Amino acid sequence: MLEITSNIQIDESEFDFSFARSGGPGGQNVNKVNSKAMLRWNPGESDALPHGVRQRFINKYQHRFTKDGVLILRSQKYRDQGRNTADCMDRLRQMILDIITPPTQRRPTKPSRGAKQRRLTSKKQTSQKKQQRRKPSMND
Repeated sequence: MLEITSNIQIDESEFDFSFARSGGPGGQNVNKVNSKAMLRWNPGESDALPHGVRQRFINKYQHRFTKDGVLILRSQKYRDQGRNTADCMDRLRQMILDIITPPTQRRPTKPSRGAKQRRLTSKKQTSQKKQQRRKPSMND
């Protein structure tokens, strides 16, 4: 059971783990042991996530999904399978925690009267400065 919050728990039967040989340095251990963990999970079919959280999760991480709607997380950070499996679970937990709180709506604001006044005086000063740079006309 992966516990995200007290209200949200995902049963481990929803996850499909597969293991492969890890790359990188490590000598004989790398050549012999399947230590890389790959977690596959379909959040669209999961009832553990509330609907709004599920939609935000799918929208934010859509680039990580396969065509079938399956999320794949890989970990080969550690030299043993158990720690890589735990790393995949922790990463998934963190991804869901990042999504749980809905984004706050922006309230449109208007500039204050003083801000409008400062903007206009600044524009007038700039305009006068540029007028003073001009050559005097023949009529003056």
